[in-house]
Amino acid sequence: MSTAVDQHEPAHADEPHGHAAGHHGDLYYVRIALVLAFITALEVLLSYQHIGKLFLPTLLILMTIKFVMVVLFFMHLRFDSKIFSFLFWGGLGLAVAVYIGMLSTYKFFLS
Repeated sequence: MSTAVDQHEPAHADEPHGHAAGHHGDLYYVRIALVLAFITALEVLLSYQHIGKLFLPTLLILMTIKFVMVVLFFMHLRFDSKIFSFLFWGGLGLAVAVYIGMLSTYKFFLS
């Protein structure tokens, strides 16, 4: 008799609804999507308002929040290896630094 696990059987067959450890149900992801939709609506609203020099930094912060939420929750970075997290945060920091550096060369950003 072999004690090997049947290759055709899911690894988490005894868990309800087939959810792996650490993963949430559909309602959790719907709530995350609603938060993302709210932030998007806020960004659109900001594009029609004149808030002066706060416009671009506020928009950059909201975009970064949305990006992080999508990667952490929908791409499941929270449940992956720490090396992937390091690569993500390093890449995000580099991208933001390059973007801000590029924007600082434009007159509208400095004034």
